[in-house]
Amino acid sequence: MQTIDDLGDLRGKRVLVRSDFNVPLKDGVITDDGRIRAALPTLQALLGKGARVVVTAHLGRPTGEGFEAKYSLAPVATRLGELLGQPVALAGDLVGDSAKATVAALEDGQIALLENVRFDARETSKDEAARGALADELAALADVYVSDGFGVVHRKQASVYDVAKRLPHAVGSLVLKEVDSLRKATEDPERPYVVVLGGAKVSDKLGVISNLLTKADRLVIGGGMAFTFAAAQGHSVGTSLLEADQIDTVKGYLAQAAEAGVEIVLPVDTVVAPEFKADAPATVVGIDAIPDDQMGLDVGPETATLFASKIVDAKTVVWNGPAGVFEFEAFSAGTRAVAQALVDAHAAGAFTIVGGGDSAAAIRILGFDEADFSHISTGGGASLEFLEGKSLPGIAVLED
Repeated sequence: MQTIDDLGDLRGKRVLVRSDFNVPLKDGVITDDGRIRAALPTLQALLGKGARVVVTAHLGRPTGEGFEAKYSLAPVATRLGELLGQPVALAGDLVGDSAKATVAALEDGQIALLENVRFDARETSKDEAARGALADELAALADVYVSDGFGVVHRKQASVYDVAKRLPHAVGSLVLKEVDSLRKATEDPERPYVVVLGGAKVSDKLGVISNLLTKADRLVIGGGMAFTFAAAQGHSVGTSLLEADQIDTVKGYLAQAAEAGVEIVLPVDTVVAPEFKADAPATVVGIDAIPDDQMGLDVGPETATLFASKIVDAKTVVWNGPAGVFEFEAFSAGTRAVAQALVDAHAAGAFTIVGGGDSAAAIRILGFDEADFSHISTGGGASLEFLEGKSLPGIAVLED
């Protein structure tokens, strides 16, 4: 893949950058700007080279039928301008008159942000011709394309895949770092190689589990998905999250792991409550003693200690998915213990990756220093598909 340095002199060139600015908002205010900060090195490098930078990105899940105020990138433009220390011009549309005028007004070393690319349904269309038509319009706004939104490289979308086929292209430093880090953790990892999986559903991570059963030394399973494993072991899980249709699949994984000598570490206790609420009364019970009218919302203290002991001696650790409902203080201890174990492993020399999405949000919300991890991914879904061993369209198109 070509990098920005391979693009030569960019002064006077219009550079279209696909970034990932899908940040969380509350009442129009950005609550976590991690993805914006992660994009800064590439944007600063391009601006420093005198490029006229045009950024395209998405936010949320708009209908694709035009402008929707709640999904406008206006808050992102404001925050990006603060972080860059210079104005960021926001176009009022994606490829219309406002976008054309905004780009035309740029001078060397200036930056503009196009409105939410998903306001146009062609961005995510399965119809190659429709995506191609949008890609043609985006490409007309630029001379060069730079892919720097790792959170979307697993999608064959107009601004991710099709536009790269129409312009000279390069990979941005964020995507390059993501790919290098994930390859380091998956292609020839230092051992012990431990993968920690959490989150709500087993079905979201079936491909990852299947792939890692031949590669990892240990799989540590927490979060809501752990209750399907508990059910596969014959335990009643009360009203906990359960994917009953995956029980037989999980039984197969347990058998396969035993045969392959891969250790699967499961919860031995859990924190239960009668309902999914921050102030619900919490009780610790054994994983085999969940009351019929209670749901597990976090791993228990014995499990937290067990998980930490299975992580801290690793040489390579990948973590994707929280151990519990970390957003509720009463049910955050398990996720905090996992994060602390990664910090301790990193301090002892391990290569540690936090696999994007909720895991990355958790370490910031729980107050951990990002410098205490080797790499924090900006793409939950993309990092999962990488761990599955899948080819990512937005990466493959850059390798031609």
